[in-house]
Amino acid sequence: MPTKTLKVVVTRKLPDPVETRMRELFDAELNVDDAPMTTDQLVAAMARADVLVPTVTDRLDSRVLSRAGDKLRLIAQFGAGVDNIDVQTAVQRGITITNTPGVLTEDTADMTMALILAVPRRIVEGVKVVEADDFLGWSPTWMLGRRIWGKRLGIIGMGRIGQAVARRAKAFGLQIHYHNRRRVHSAVEAELDATYWESLDQMLSRMDIISVNCPHTPATYHLLSARRLALLKPHAYVVNTARGEVIDEAALARMLDRKELAGAGLDVFEHEPAINPKLKKLSNVVLLPHMGSATLEGRIDMGEKVITNIKTFADGHKPPDRVIPAML
Repeated sequence: MPTKTLKVVVTRKLPDPVETRMRELFDAELNVDDAPMTTDQLVAAMARADVLVPTVTDRLDSRVLSRAGDKLRLIAQFGAGVDNIDVQTAVQRGITITNTPGVLTEDTADMTMALILAVPRRIVEGVKVVEADDFLGWSPTWMLGRRIWGKRLGIIGMGRIGQAVARRAKAFGLQIHYHNRRRVHSAVEAELDATYWESLDQMLSRMDIISVNCPHTPATYHLLSARRLALLKPHAYVVNTARGEVIDEAALARMLDRKELAGAGLDVFEHEPAINPKLKKLSNVVLLPHMGSATLEGRIDMGEKVITNIKTFADGHKPPDRVIPAML
């Protein structure tokens, strides 16, 4: 199919260079106002599109996909995660799914490391003190945080992002531990000086900092349940830049409020954009608005991957970033 006749509907505003390239290559319908689409608007978009370019906030479950019609042939996700899409249903309907893996690894790892530093060292608390003009001078016992050098970091999910976090953390003197579905190659373990824990429960009970870097799947929903959170030491910190659904957010908020955990750094939330009100009131929590991968370079790289996937599909070939149910 000639790409210029390919009807591509994009659900959200993308960086200008990406949108310009899409206009050049395809019959692109863009969301200039950047207003999130309703379910009915998504269904209407799928009815007129050969290709839909959604984002991770567009819920494409089986009920929505069942109303897609027969024209839609490709869903080219602008994002690495695909937990917002019922991939099984899409594939059964003959719709190919692609995503944008790999390009956000370093950006997300940077933000993870920033939170690992920010929470124990009380950086955000310090900023608020200065902004409120409450800084009255240095004192030996004021605003004491916790040292991270020499502490044990437990990484949940040792994929690309988990390994990138480990490389940064090792440079800061943290001891690297990890739990993963499968043990990583021995060469990777040697490079990172990483210790593998087959039992997540055992790892949690021995760590000083936990970093969540696994995807959200049915198997990882509330992986950090109330029971597992209770295994953590009272001085432990939890950092999550993956998906909010991996943690029982209500249980985490209760434990932080009761000082049963030392603190948390969260860039994602279980019911985004809603955030548990208890978390907002706590001084030992750093909350960010899902900005872990938010760099201009990263978003442009994502857009280029989307375009490559669409062009490859239009040329009759398998897109390089095709997602199939067995991969989830």
